[in-house]
Amino acid sequence: MSEPAILEQLKKASCAEEFFALLGVEYDPKVVNVARLHILRRMGQYLFSEDFSESDDAKVAERCKDFLERAYQDFLTSTPIDERLFKVHKDAVKPAAPPSLVQLNVLK
Repeated sequence: MSEPAILEQLKKASCAEEFFALLGVEYDPKVVNVARLHILRRMGQYLFSEDFSESDDAKVAERCKDFLERAYQDFLTSTPIDERLFKVHKDAVKPAAPPSLVQLNVLK
């Protein structure tokens, strides 16, 4: 079975705005300018959890649209820092390692 047409089109998209256009999802450019990679990564997480093996092209396109809308909504109510989808954001809030202590009796 070949890959659904919408997935082939999305693979060829070169920017977040193309995803929104291909799937017919309205968006605020100000939100996308701040969180474009985060929105697409979250959409990818949603897509990864879906099994499209028994779905026709229309169903796959509908689910992709739902996932993009859901990912976009996530970043209307939250920030990329709050969501921590990328390692750099996760590391920024990692607790600091406790300082190494040297016992005074071992110093000469």
